[in-house]
Amino acid sequence: MHAAFTVSFPNRRSANAVEVRSMDELGSARLALGLAAAPTLVLVGGAAGLSDGDSDELRPLFVDTIAPLIGELGAQVIDGGTDVGVMRLIGGARAELRLSFPLVGVAAVGNVAVPGRKAATSAAELEPHHTHFLLVDGAGWGTEAPWIARLATMLAEGHPSLTLLVGGGEISWSDASESVAAGRPIVAVAGSGGAADALDAHLRGARADRRALPLVSSGLVIGTRVAEAGASIRTILGRPLRANA
Repeated sequence: MHAAFTVSFPNRRSANAVEVRSMDELGSARLALGLAAAPTLVLVGGAAGLSDGDSDELRPLFVDTIAPLIGELGAQVIDGGTDVGVMRLIGGARAELRLSFPLVGVAAVGNVAVPGRKAATSAAELEPHHTHFLLVDGAGWGTEAPWIARLATMLAEGHPSLTLLVGGGEISWSDASESVAAGRPIVAVAGSGGAADALDAHLRGARADRRALPLVSSGLVIGTRVAEAGASIRTILGRPLRANA
């Protein structure tokens, strides 16, 4: 049985964390973190490459739509856990609105600075409004992608789940591929840039990026605009279906 430990942040916030080395340990880690089965949203997309201007434009999507809807649906969110891009936006929205849904960051231990531990100077900070962290073995951005997908399937367990893609660079293609492999629908928010726009363009007949073809061919990719993102999330997460059925 894994033992959870506390990650303390300068803002007096704290989160429960567990470190694992193999996929076989996920069940034990979940128990240690106290995470229950619930509708689950995997949030992927723009990270360090998301400019301040982009973040400002996307902030209303998180504050006015995504975070309140997650709270209303009794759902939980899994993302990459670092203090950049969409992960910072969802953490900030949850804190601003004083919501209580679980926000789980999954990160490779070699990539992040865990408060109280020595870290490489290039390590990314953890987002301080997350409630839980799963720190997985390895280093290199993208290492966390299969872990995120596997944990999401485990936590959905009898509930619907979806992957929400907002913007996104190279690693987002890996995240999207992992979701398709897991049979999880992907909602790509058109107008947010990057991989999300490429997938939406492919759905509309453009063949701008070859990486989009196998994903779109799966039938699991849904394109939506920022204004309709909430309806897409509600349609999938709010239905009483088993996860990935």
